[in-house]
Amino acid sequence: MATVAISLIRPQTEKTRPPRALWVPFQLGRPFGPPAEPAFQRRVVLAALRLLERPAGPVIIEDFPDDDPREKADPSWRPPALPAVLADRPPSGLTAQLDAEILLLADLHRRWIAEHRRTAVGLSGLSMQEIGGYIDEWLHGREPPSPNDGFSPLLLLRFTADDLKAYCLEAGAAQPGKPSSRQLYDWFWKATAAGSALLALRHMLLASDSERVKLIAGNFLVPPPYVPSTARVATIAATSMGPWQPGQ
Repeated sequence: MATVAISLIRPQTEKTRPPRALWVPFQLGRPFGPPAEPAFQRRVVLAALRLLERPAGPVIIEDFPDDDPREKADPSWRPPALPAVLADRPPSGLTAQLDAEILLLADLHRRWIAEHRRTAVGLSGLSMQEIGGYIDEWLHGREPPSPNDGFSPLLLLRFTADDLKAYCLEAGAAQPGKPSSRQLYDWFWKATAAGSALLALRHMLLASDSERVKLIAGNFLVPPPYVPSTARVATIAATSMGPWQPGQ
């Protein structure tokens, strides 16, 4: 059976050497380009399928010529208006900020679902209020029992972090305009209590003696472009509630 791969990481494709692959310069998780852009996505699919017509081989890796059109910043988009107190309170109030922020973004997230009829929130199986409370417990240096019998506490932490990110990013995208991924991610990681909470949690868990805990913290909580610089680590350290220890 003839096959075609869509490649998001070119060096990995060069190493695995599939028979045919189309490399695309898009964000991870978006192999066909931006959401809600069917004409652009069709171009990507057709470019991949046309590799089946190529007589050369055994390995063909072709580059898609165009970048994601939504990567250009939309000057009309404005991030959700959050009260200044959420951005300016001392680090000791981080968990209260997170809980308040989840409530403040609820209407925008409902608007997103109404418009798009889908959501990426749901991996953990918890409500957003439960997600906030679960992350709060970890931020206070405790390992809470998992309320979801199918997941260990650490795996549930990873899924609650993913749900929190999806919830905030979808709420932000519900604002008028078509923000780029960079606009949304910059807002989330640099201007929200949720982003600050995950940065603080990553810092705490990387100090653990458990290699598994450090693996989750280092690879699944914060994307590499937003891992804080050495100069910023000291600030984030002040946000954490103390070193994490299992079973506290």
